[in-house]
Amino acid sequence: MTQPPSCCAATRGATPPNRAAAPGPSAGPASERTGHAGMVRLDGGTFLMGNSAGDGYAADGEGPVREVLLDPFRIDTTTVTNADFATFTESSGWVTLAERFGTSFVFAGLLPGHLRAATPNVPGTPWWREVPGADWRRPEGAGSDIADRMDHPVVHVSWRDARAYARWAGKRLPTEAEWEYAARGGLVQARYPWGDAREPGGVHRMNVWQGEFPDRDTGADGYVGTAPADAYEPNGYGLHNTCGNVWEWCADWFHPTWHVTGTRNNPTGPDRAERKVMRGGSYLCHESYCFRYRVDARSSNTPDSSAGNIGFRCVTSAAQELRLPFPVPYQATPASSMTARRRRSSA
Repeated sequence: MTQPPSCCAATRGATPPNRAAAPGPSAGPASERTGHAGMVRLDGGTFLMGNSAGDGYAADGEGPVREVLLDPFRIDTTTVTNADFATFTESSGWVTLAERFGTSFVFAGLLPGHLRAATPNVPGTPWWREVPGADWRRPEGAGSDIADRMDHPVVHVSWRDARAYARWAGKRLPTEAEWEYAARGGLVQARYPWGDAREPGGVHRMNVWQGEFPDRDTGADGYVGTAPADAYEPNGYGLHNTCGNVWEWCADWFHPTWHVTGTRNNPTGPDRAERKVMRGGSYLCHESYCFRYRVDARSSNTPDSSAGNIGFRCVTSAAQELRLPFPVPYQATPASSMTARRRRSSA
C-alpha cells in the first residue's frame, strides 16, 4: 500500500525553552503509587509479531512476521486518563512540554470556526493546526476543558511527559513488542484485537474516522474526537482500545528495519534514533487514507511532539515486587498456548 502523508500526528521541530528548569516528578517511593489495580498480568512466551497480510505500509517496517519471545509483564487495561494525569501533575508539579512550548497540535475539525480561521495549518497536512494554549487541560485551546472528559485518554502529552508519568507511578512505557503482544489479545495474526472484520455483525468495536477524511466524521461509532478510555468491549486479555481512539507511545526508538536482524528475545529496539514508536491508531484513522488502526501497524513521532490524538498506557515487569496486594482483573492465557487456536475472524 502506498504510504500517504502522515495523518497520525504533527511533529514539533524546536526545543522548548528552559527544559532544564522543568520540575521533575516528586520524591517518594514510587512503589506506594504502583499496584495491580487496572492492570492485567500477561504470561509472555512466544508470539508472531508483524504484518503478513500485505495490507499495510512497507515503509513503516510492519514486516516481516517473526517469532518474538517475551518475559511476563503487567499492562494497564486502559490508556492513562485525564483523571490519572491530573493526580500526577498535582502530586509532582510536572509541567508538560505542550505547556512549556505554549502550543500543541489540534485537528482542525474539532476547533470552533473562529479559532480554525485564526490558526495556520501545518504544511502538507492542512487538517493539523498548531493552536496556542492547547494542552492536556485544554485540548482544543482557550475556552476548552476536560470537565466532561476525565475518563478519556489524556492527550497533548509528549513521549517525555509519558515517561515522567510512568516513572512517577513506578511503571514504565511498554516496549513495542509488549504492546503488540498485549494488543492482539491472544489472537494469532488477526488484523484487529477481535478478528479480521472491522465491524463484526455491523457492531462498532473502536473509535476511528467515520465518513470522508478529513472533511466529515459522522460519529457513527458513537464518538467524534476521543472516547472514554474503557469504551467498547475489551480484547481477549482485557485491554480496551488497542485500536483507534488515541495513538500510544512505546519505549522504543523507531526504525523501519532494525527488527529484521535485531534480537527477538525481549526486543527493545535500536539504541538511538530520531523518533519514538507509536502504536494503535486514533480517531483520525480511516482506511481510505491512512489504514493504521490495526494491531500490526506502526507510526512514530519525535519525543518532544504532542497532539490531540496521542496518549499512552504503562507496564511493569511481572517480577516487580509490590507493597500491597491488589486484585488482578483478568487472568490472561499465555500466547505460547495459543498456537493451536485458529485465527478467529468475525467476517
